[in-house]
Amino acid sequence: MTVTQLVDYADAVRRFDPVLGIEVHVELGTRTKMFCPAEVEFGGDPNTQTTPVSLGLPGALPVVNGTAVEYAIRIGLALNCQIAESCRFARKNYFYPDVPKNFQTSQYDEPIAFDGWLDVELEDGTVHRVEIERAHMEEDAGKNTHVGGAAGRIHGADYSLVDYNRAGIPLVEIVTKPITGVGDRAPEVARAYVQALRDIFRALDVSEARMERGNVRADVNLSLRATPDAPLGTRTETKNVNSFRSVERAVRYEVSRQAAILDAGDTVVQETRHWHEDTGITTSGRVKSDAEDYRYFPEPDLVPVEPSREWVEEIRAGLPELPQAHRRRLQDEWGYADAEMRDVVNAGALDLIEATVAAGSSPAAARKWWMGELARRAKQDEVELADLAITPAQIGELQGLVDSGRINDKIARQVLDGVLAGEGDPEQVVVDRGLEIVSDDGALLSAIDEALAAQPDVVEKVRGGNQGPVGAIIGAVMKTTKGQADAKRVRELILERIGS
Repeated sequence: MTVTQLVDYADAVRRFDPVLGIEVHVELGTRTKMFCPAEVEFGGDPNTQTTPVSLGLPGALPVVNGTAVEYAIRIGLALNCQIAESCRFARKNYFYPDVPKNFQTSQYDEPIAFDGWLDVELEDGTVHRVEIERAHMEEDAGKNTHVGGAAGRIHGADYSLVDYNRAGIPLVEIVTKPITGVGDRAPEVARAYVQALRDIFRALDVSEARMERGNVRADVNLSLRATPDAPLGTRTETKNVNSFRSVERAVRYEVSRQAAILDAGDTVVQETRHWHEDTGITTSGRVKSDAEDYRYFPEPDLVPVEPSREWVEEIRAGLPELPQAHRRRLQDEWGYADAEMRDVVNAGALDLIEATVAAGSSPAAARKWWMGELARRAKQDEVELADLAITPAQIGELQGLVDSGRINDKIARQVLDGVLAGEGDPEQVVVDRGLEIVSDDGALLSAIDEALAAQPDVVEKVRGGNQGPVGAIIGAVMKTTKGQADAKRVRELILERIGS
């Protein structure tokens, strides 16, 4: 049914208990596909990265990609999962034009990783543990392009095109257990969980994890029940949500929509739903299939995967520092307060500040630039911090010019203008614009004498013990030198001049 009047979100979560379930697919960054040697490359001409296996041609036999298995184990270990001593692939049978074999090679009852968990930190520091049911290997489908239809969908399209380049790319699907106890924070938890996974994939170097390219896609299951003690309600599954913001919005919308259905005395339909970024709503896709509808059976052309315990422990020992531990270590090293570190993480500035510190800046100065002036400019230009036309190395160089006394903070902002305008690195902007601080005592004394001559009463006041008027002389000198004098040195020279 179509709901025209949504229930206010705050009212919905006051009267119903939302339960989440999230399935995240990550495309693995292997050189070749899951079961064949076809190259994997984003953006290739359609149907140029295929083999008889990925096209499902008769007689073509699959061979498991060993690197993909290793990456799947890495992900499982990072999510505190148990790694199966033996697991196998299965055929998931269903017909879609972008699945040329009419079945997907996946894992069903024997996943490679299972029974894990991930602690997810929200923006205010609250931690929610998400239980992981399984992480299993499978292959991706191809890509349909519907031409002539509304919003790129098949309904009303004149014709459809299929690109099999993506068919067979290795995937790992991570499935949570029901996420309960989230209350009105369900959208935040969903977003934070997907973001935490994305960060882990990147840290493990198993995927580029670029959501805008579809490297990471989330299917968001949501149901409502009357109370936390009641049985689980009927769930919907919003498919292929590919941004953190959309994950949050999709959960919020489904809570309000399902509450309206229940308030009307109707029943929520178990179905897949499409997320519409432009309108912020979900629409019905198809009635959701249960596992038995896919007629799973073991893949007869593939032997079981049996990773040795020695290999698993070798992979565990080689895991990099994971994002949460990395953040805690940096916070200790940098001396940031909890609130400061949360602000840095929430602003997407952690990697930028880390790289700036590596370029020679102090943690305090790096944070000052990225969370202050640069954050202001990013907001003004409506772009992400990382998309500003300046690099951490350039900020490190800029701060180095300040630390060396060649420019001051005020001039540094002019240098920043030049770098952002594409005039070159900070050093080049300083030279080309003539912004370096005037440090020659002769030039400074000339400006000081001119200022003192214009304000003779200052000399007598200072000699009488009142140093307040010195500020007016410093201001005049700074104006003469266009702000390029060392104010501290100017003050010293003024007092020496008056004293003599």
